[in-house]
Amino acid sequence: MVREGQGGTLVEVRVIPRAAKSVLAGHRDGAVLVRLNAAPVDGQANAALIEFLAGVLQVPTRALSIVHGGKARHKRVLVAGLRPDQVTDRLKPTS
Repeated sequence: MVREGQGGTLVEVRVIPRAAKSVLAGHRDGAVLVRLNAAPVDGQANAALIEFLAGVLQVPTRALSIVHGGKARHKRVLVAGLRPDQVTDRLKPTS
């Protein structure tokens, strides 16, 4: 799900578009499950995913990039500037 990669930390993400609001929704099939309040049209969901994850991980959007699965629900996101343990801690649900 979260592992060290070349140039940063790789995060496996499963996206569910068109949700009521953007939230972390747990894990599914070895990936972080993210419900996004965006449609998968013209890259809107990808842009929303990058913006949402940047907020959750407390990094600038330029530190994130989708390296695999740009047109799929299962994506691999590269996070520059954070170690895998930092990413794992920041992706834990708060309550």
